[in-house]
Amino acid sequence: MSAPARDQHAGIARAPVAGPAATAPGGGPRPGRLPVEYVLPLRRSDDSGLTGLTDHLRDLALLVDVTVVDGSPPELFARHAAAWRDLVRHVPPDPALRGANGKALGVLTGLGLARHEHVVIADDDVRYDEAGLRAVHALLDRVDLVRPQNHFDPLPWHAWWDTGRTLLNRAFGGDWPGTVAVRRSTFRAMGGYDPDVLFENLELVRTVRAYGGGTATPAWLHVRRLPPTAGHFRAQRIRQAYDDQAQPLRLVAALAVLPGVVAALAARRPGLLLRTAVATVAVAELGRRRAGGARVFPAHTTLAAPLWLLERGLCSWLALGRRWRGGVPYADARLRDAAHSSRTLRRRLAGNGPGDLALWVEAGGRDVPAHATARGHSPADRE
Repeated sequence: MSAPARDQHAGIARAPVAGPAATAPGGGPRPGRLPVEYVLPLRRSDDSGLTGLTDHLRDLALLVDVTVVDGSPPELFARHAAAWRDLVRHVPPDPALRGANGKALGVLTGLGLARHEHVVIADDDVRYDEAGLRAVHALLDRVDLVRPQNHFDPLPWHAWWDTGRTLLNRAFGGDWPGTVAVRRSTFRAMGGYDPDVLFENLELVRTVRAYGGGTATPAWLHVRRLPPTAGHFRAQRIRQAYDDQAQPLRLVAALAVLPGVVAALAARRPGLLLRTAVATVAVAELGRRRAGGARVFPAHTTLAAPLWLLERGLCSWLALGRRWRGGVPYADARLRDAAHSSRTLRRRLAGNGPGDLALWVEAGGRDVPAHATARGHSPADRE
């Protein structure tokens, strides 16, 4: 059962901010548009792909209200502001918020500014179409958080490789995409989520559940995602493996892969490795076929599953070494925690009470009272 809409801090960033709105002059949504806020947390080091992103934002703006929370350097922020003027609402992260995960700070800012109850959060490489947005909007009438499923299109070699992960995850419940959707009232009432963890989507889902909210992972809701560059893909291998440290069973399974391969080779039993690879492909095929997935995942992507599993087995040990050295480098900091356990989140929520945004946020390097952070400290409220 969903938690009640205890929106005790509706005043967070409540002042209007310039940008187009999805309401007609007489009130209510404009014809053909949805009463949905689309929050895109962004941080760019260069402007490659800016034209494509602008085209995407233009398409989105025809359907929903869009807020881009842009943590890019000043010169890029200014360039984005010029490109997206009168197209979307474009704001910097709220400077009152403190946390090491820039994406999470962007989400906290965007949810504070959201004009609608239903909010889609998506990375800049996610490409929703109208059908996907309408499906998420309908699901949020019944649950507090929706986790769609991404598929890469186009499919260069590294996206093919990573699709092996997607298919295995789908076989065991659902993949972790670059997008979720959440009810604004639930997000605000539970006080947001911790911006000092690496696996922010898992942290958000667990926080919603710890608060008492309902979640859904519709395996049939396939949302397109653009592949990263090959260089970015390579740079993310250990960081993505680090996420498993918030999921003990997955971590144990991943850490067992490399010793298992070494033991099989030492025992001169290559047939065991072959049978394991075949079984892995079979499990991936179950994930591919689940809920119509064969429409968006080509059959040959199942062959990537054993390769990805070997990679994750190696990278999980390297990620464990990163933890012993203090965590994963992220921007100018290190993140030690992938995500908090459900038990920890329930204890924190019970101890601080609903709507206590200061549970997750510090200002000026010191703890602040709940209402000092939750009220009057957003850029809009200070204007």
